[in-house]
Amino acid sequence: MASTSRLFSREKQEQCHSRNYFAEQDRLIVRLDQLSRSEEYQQLLAQTEWDLIVVDEAHKMSANYFGNKVNETARFKLGKFLGGITRHYLLMTATPHNGKEEDFQLFMSLLDGDRFYGKFREGAHKVDISDMMRRMVKEELLRFDGKPLFPERCAYTVNYTLSNAEVLLYDQVTDYVRNEMDRADRLEGKRKGTVGFALTQLQRRLASSPQAIYVSLSRRRKKLEARLEELQLEARADVLRENLGEYVVKRQMDLPDDLDDAAEELSAEEYEVVADQVVDQATAAETIPELQAEILILRDLENAAASVVQSRNDRKWEEFSRLLQDEPEMRTADGRRRKIIVFTEHRDTLNYLLLRIRDTLGSEQAVVTIHGSVNRDERRKVQEAFRNDPDVLVLLATDAAGEGVNLQNANLMVNYDLPWNPNRMEQRFGRIHRIGQREVCHLWNLVADQTREGEVFKCLLEKLAVEREALGGRVFNVLGEAFDNISLKDLLIDAIRYGEKPETRARMEQVIGQALDTQHLKDLMSRNALVENHMSLEDLYAIREEMDKAEARKLQPHFISAFFREAFRVVGGELRDRESGRYEVRHVPADVIERDRVIGHTRTPVVKKYERICFDREHRTVYGKPTADLVHPGHPLMAAVTDLVLSSHRSLLKRGAILVDPNDDSVEPRVLFMLDHSVRETPTPSDGTPRDVSRRLQFVEMTADGQAAPAPFARHLDLVPIAPLEAAQVADVLQADWVTQHIEARALAYAVEHLVPEHTQEIASRRERQADKQLAAVRERLVKEIQYWSDRAIRLDMDVRAGKQPRLQPENARRRAEELSARLKQRTAELQAMRHVASGTPNVIGGALIIPAGLLAQRSGVPDFSADAAARARVERVAMQAVLGAEHALGHRTKDVSAEKCGWDITAYIEQAQGLALERHIEVKGRAKGQDTITVTSNEIRHGLNQKDKFVLAVVVVNGESAESVNYIPMPFTQEPDWAEASKNLDLGLLLGRAMEPKVFHG
Repeated sequence: MASTSRLFSREKQEQCHSRNYFAEQDRLIVRLDQLSRSEEYQQLLAQTEWDLIVVDEAHKMSANYFGNKVNETARFKLGKFLGGITRHYLLMTATPHNGKEEDFQLFMSLLDGDRFYGKFREGAHKVDISDMMRRMVKEELLRFDGKPLFPERCAYTVNYTLSNAEVLLYDQVTDYVRNEMDRADRLEGKRKGTVGFALTQLQRRLASSPQAIYVSLSRRRKKLEARLEELQLEARADVLRENLGEYVVKRQMDLPDDLDDAAEELSAEEYEVVADQVVDQATAAETIPELQAEILILRDLENAAASVVQSRNDRKWEEFSRLLQDEPEMRTADGRRRKIIVFTEHRDTLNYLLLRIRDTLGSEQAVVTIHGSVNRDERRKVQEAFRNDPDVLVLLATDAAGEGVNLQNANLMVNYDLPWNPNRMEQRFGRIHRIGQREVCHLWNLVADQTREGEVFKCLLEKLAVEREALGGRVFNVLGEAFDNISLKDLLIDAIRYGEKPETRARMEQVIGQALDTQHLKDLMSRNALVENHMSLEDLYAIREEMDKAEARKLQPHFISAFFREAFRVVGGELRDRESGRYEVRHVPADVIERDRVIGHTRTPVVKKYERICFDREHRTVYGKPTADLVHPGHPLMAAVTDLVLSSHRSLLKRGAILVDPNDDSVEPRVLFMLDHSVRETPTPSDGTPRDVSRRLQFVEMTADGQAAPAPFARHLDLVPIAPLEAAQVADVLQADWVTQHIEARALAYAVEHLVPEHTQEIASRRERQADKQLAAVRERLVKEIQYWSDRAIRLDMDVRAGKQPRLQPENARRRAEELSARLKQRTAELQAMRHVASGTPNVIGGALIIPAGLLAQRSGVPDFSADAAARARVERVAMQAVLGAEHALGHRTKDVSAEKCGWDITAYIEQAQGLALERHIEVKGRAKGQDTITVTSNEIRHGLNQKDKFVLAVVVVNGESAESVNYIPMPFTQEPDWAEASKNLDLGLLLGRAMEPKVFHG
C-alpha cells in the first residue's frame, strides 16, 4: 500500500484543482490530529467513500463517561465519522484497554455502535470480541518455522559518577529550579503550569549534558534581559505608574492549554519548538526587581556551566565513549563495527555528540542526525543512508525519530538521555525491535549517580531488570501502563524538590515497587490479552496450505514483468534497463495517458515518464539511486496498458487460439476454457446496490470424448503459439465436431454443476459465520437495553402517579426503548441479508485448442517417436521415484503436484523441532546417461525466481531402469526468460558442477 500512498498536507489541498484532495486520491496517509482539529477537512472527507481506513495509535480516539454522559474527544468524534465513510475499518493499538471496561466498550463502539450500545453495566453487558480483535504479543509471535518472529531484547543500566565540578553545577542549578518552582506555586492559572514546565525542562537539560544546560541558561538569560529592557522602556513611558518596582511582568505565549499533555498531543517536532520557547521565556518573576534578581542568578549559573564545558570534563560522555569503543556487542564476529542509534532529549546535546562521535570515529560521514527541524524528505534520506550506506554507523536522534521509523537494520541503541514518559522507552526500543529484526536487540541506559532524578531512574531500572528476569521481554510492552495512575514525571519532580527528605525516597521506592510488582504486571498482561488467539497445529497447517495456494495463484513479480515489458513495447512505450530488476521509462505514449484519463482506474494519474519502475518490492530502493515505483496489477500505468491491449485484442480471447503443449507426448488434443465467476452479496435494506464479495478465474479442460475436468490455474503458462506449418497438420482437428459443436456450452454446464457451487458455498459459509456471530452479539446487547429502558419507563410512571417529579420523564424512557427496538429490527434485517449470497452466471472469457507435441510429431512422421516418448516417460518416472525416495530416506513427507502444472513437481515437508514443517518445491528433471542438456520451461524458471531459496532443481541421471545419481541445485536460475521464450536448454555439465546430494543440501 505504502508504495502508491500519498502523504496529505495543507499545501497539496490548497494546490489541487478540484479543491478536494481527498477525492483525487485512492490511497492517502493523513495525521490523525490534522483531521480531528479541522472541520473543513472533515467536510471534504464527507464527500468521499473508502474501501478501507486504517488508524494507527487508535487508542488516542478515546472517550469516557462523566456520570451517564459521554465525554467525546475530538478524536473520538473523528473515529465515529471515519467509520461512516468506509466499508472496512481497522484500528491498531498496543493499549486498547485503559483498565476501565466502560471506556473500553466506548472505544469498541467505533467499530459497532449497536453491539456496544449504552453504558457498561456489570453483569449485564458481557461481550465476546474474538471476531473483532486480534491481540499480538511480540514475545509470543512465531514464524511458520517455529522460531520467534521477534528476537530477544536486553536492557542494561550504565551508572556513572559526576566529577566535582559537575556535582557543584548540578547542585547550583537544582537549587535555582527548586526555588523558582516554589515561587511558581504562588502563581495562578495557566502561567503556573507554564513556568513549572519551563523549570522541569531546564532540569532535564542539566541531566542531559554540560553543553545543553550551558546553551539553555545562556539563551534564557538573553531572552529575559531583552524582556527586562522592554519592560523598563514601557515603565518609563507609563507616567501613571509611580512605583517602578510594582510594574508587573506579564506576557502571553502561543502555547497548548495543557503543557503536561503536550508531548502526547503534539508531534515530536512541534513539542521541541514549544519546549524551547517555554524554557527561554517563562518566568515566575512578577516585578522588575524580581526579574533583575533572576537574571543575576542566571549569569552566575551560566559562568559555572561555561567552565564545565571548557574543561571538557564530561563523565557521561566518557562512559558513553567507553561503551562505544570497548563493548563487545559493538562489533560483529569479523570485527566490523555495528550500526547504533543514540537517543537524546535535546538538540544542543545532539549537536555536541555529533562533533564528539565524529571525532572519536574519525569520520564525518559516520554520523547522521534526525531532530524536529529535519523536514520529511531529508529525514527519509537520512534513514536510507543509515539503512544502506555501510559507512554510516551512528544515527543520533531526538524523539522526532521515536515514532514511525523502521530501523531494524540496527540492533543496538543507547538512551543518552532517559525520557520522563515510560511509553517513550518502549517507542524508542521499538525502532529496532520490530518485524525483520534477526538479531538480539541491546539497549543501554545512561544514569548519573549523585543526582536526584538519577536515583529515581536507578530504582526504576533495577526493578525493571528483576521483572524482566521473571517475565521476559514482555515487561516492556506494559511499561507505560504500569505507571498509568502514577506519573513518573511527578516522582521525578518530587525527587528534585524534596529528594533530601527520607519520606520522599521511601514513597519513590514504594510507588515504583507497586508499579513494577510482578503480579501487577501479570494482571496488566492478562487484561491486555483481551482475546486469546492461539491456534492448534492443525489450524496452522490449514492456514499455511491456504497461504501457499494463494501465493501460487498470485500474479508474481516475474510474470507481471514479462507481460508488462512486452505489452508496453506493443503500445509504443520505451523501457530501458537500469539497475538489476529496475527500469527507466523515458516516454509514456499519449494513448496510454489518455486511456488512464478515460478509465480512471485509480485517482493517481499516469505521468509522462518514470525515473525508475520495478516489479518486485525488493528492488524499490537502491542506495544512491531514485526510489522506484512498484508496478503491480493495481498500478495506474499497468491498468492503462492492460486496458489498451485488451481493447485491441479482446476479441481474440473469445475467438480462441491454437497453442502447443511442448511437454505433452500424448496424441489427444484438448480445449481449455477460461471462465470468470462472481459471488455477490444480497442487497441490504439500506443499500440497494449488490456488490461482488468474491471474483475468481476458473479453468475447464474438455477432451474429444466429451469429458470435462477442472484445469490447473497455471495451465496456460507452459503453452506456446502454433507455427503455420504445424497448424496445417492439425487442420482437421479444428473442424472436428467435438470442437465445433456446443463445446463452450458443455464447459459452462460443467462449471455450473461443479466449480460454481464450490466457490459459492465457500463464500456463503464464511459470511454466515460472520453474520450469525454479529447478530447474536447485537441482539444480546440491544435486547438488554430495551428491557432496561422499558422497566425504567414503568418505574417512572409509578413515581409520577405517586406524586413525584422525576428528572427523566416516563415518555422519554419509553421513546428510547422504541428507538432501540427499531434499531434492532433494522440491524437484524441487514445481518440476515449478509448471510445470503448469490452466484453470478459464469462467463467464458477465453479459450484455446491445445495440441500436444506428441500429435504434431506423429503427423510429421518423426521416426521412432512413440519409442522416444515412452523412453522419456520412463526416464521421468524413474527420476520422480528417485527424488521421492531420497526425500523419504531423509524422513521428509512429500506431495506429488506434477499433474497440477504449478511450476514444480514435488513439495517436500521437512519437520522442524518447533513450529511447522519447512517446505521445499522441487522441480524434477530426469536425463538418460550420456545426454548433455536439460530443458526447463519459462513457467518453471519464473516460479524458481519468484520463490528464491524455496525452489530446488533436482537433476536425476538415469541409467537403464535405475537412477545413477540424484543432484540438487539450489536457486538454479539467475535471469528471467525473454517474453517470447517458451523454454531454455541448460548445460547439464555446468549444472552438475554446482549440484549437491540431497543429504548435503538439507544439511
